[in-house]
Amino acid sequence: MKLKLFFLSFLFLFTNLSFPQFNNYPRQDEGVFSGGLGLIWIDGKPFFRIGFRPEVSFDNFGVGLDLNLDFDSDGKFRRENFNEFSDYLSIIRYVRYGIKNDPVFIKLGALDYYTIGHGTIMQHYNNSPTFDARKVGLVTDIDFGQFGFESIYSAFGEDGVIGLRGYVRPLQFTSVAEIPIISMVEVGATFVSDFNENAGVISGNYNIVDNHFQVLDDKGAINVIGVDLGLPLISSGAANLVLYLDYNKIINFGSGVATGVKLDMNGLGLINLTAKLERRFNGDNYLPSYFNALYEVERFRLNNSTGELKSKVQQLESATNNSDGFLYVNILGMFDIFGAYQRLDEFPKSGILNIRTEIAPEDAPFVARAGYDKINIQDGNDLFKLDDRSFLFAEVGYKPVEYLLVSIVYNWTFTPVRDNDDHIINYEAQKRIEPRVSFIYPFKF
Repeated sequence: MKLKLFFLSFLFLFTNLSFPQFNNYPRQDEGVFSGGLGLIWIDGKPFFRIGFRPEVSFDNFGVGLDLNLDFDSDGKFRRENFNEFSDYLSIIRYVRYGIKNDPVFIKLGALDYYTIGHGTIMQHYNNSPTFDARKVGLVTDIDFGQFGFESIYSAFGEDGVIGLRGYVRPLQFTSVAEIPIISMVEVGATFVSDFNENAGVISGNYNIVDNHFQVLDDKGAINVIGVDLGLPLISSGAANLVLYLDYNKIINFGSGVATGVKLDMNGLGLINLTAKLERRFNGDNYLPSYFNALYEVERFRLNNSTGELKSKVQQLESATNNSDGFLYVNILGMFDIFGAYQRLDEFPKSGILNIRTEIAPEDAPFVARAGYDKINIQDGNDLFKLDDRSFLFAEVGYKPVEYLLVSIVYNWTFTPVRDNDDHIINYEAQKRIEPRVSFIYPFKF
């Protein structure tokens, strides 16, 4: 009994880090080794965890691994960790070159909060909102100066979301190319499509006995096209201000227009600031930022107890003419804060909230970080209610010594529900709690 208590106490003292809410990669030619042993409660059930999560950066390249092995009290391996081929691939958390907004940015692995263009088609898209069905995707952004492109492929090994935005700065090919601001006028065109078999499902019949769903009405792949115009008003190393106009069309559905202004300020000392104010004018059967942070969960949800179907394309069918406002502010530096909220004026349960924050000064003995996403918000009372429309990560910790972080971690996430053919037909809310003391060792090459 004493040996068992000692072993459990030891497990509390070492555990691995969780998914980051910001792309805070190690500095160039540096790395971080983190990992250990620990306990994790998943929906109230304890599991023993072995974790390993190193990250390294050299020149513009970076690699991060993420291996978690969970065992129940009987020593049985938790199969949800590795029941798909993509789960094995996802041990490689990411392989990257550069970071977002660099002239060249390539990332293979988990895609956290990826945005194409001004975000009116794809805003903060996350290909892995669940620990139990992680996916490996690819983004490639290249800016050649006079023209460039942004692209995404959401999941290898299955049909999913693909997107491409090409853009050109036409005045760069003329005699006014040397004029600092006006020569950077940008014209873009975007195509994003979801080829998943459930992307366009409107209705069907569910056989509870056979655990099988028969599709009755399927719109097929969801395709969105758009054109955009960006006009820089201020362009310098310290501040950039861009006015933009976007027009988007969801094929076989509706269309919408968005106009806004985006401000980026750097070199403010402790903080960097990004702010965007946007106004949208939406037609019938159209939803702005269709591919959002919880799109993978929204796409298709079948209640295997009642047979009720909820899908993203159903929302398109019922969307009426609306306009809405959108604002976000991002403060980076010694601390990171990101907040975004959008809501359709006349469409109930249309609110979308994204909040992420991290306070982790390099030499400070404390860490606090959190991330929260919620969709289909009806009112203020619904804003912070945790349910099957919510995604939450939170950690608060203290460093008693240089390489140890004592913390408590809380995750409100999702677990997939599968049919008899092992296809994901729904996502249910899942709660994870981890008391931890993490071993974190930074190093340089």
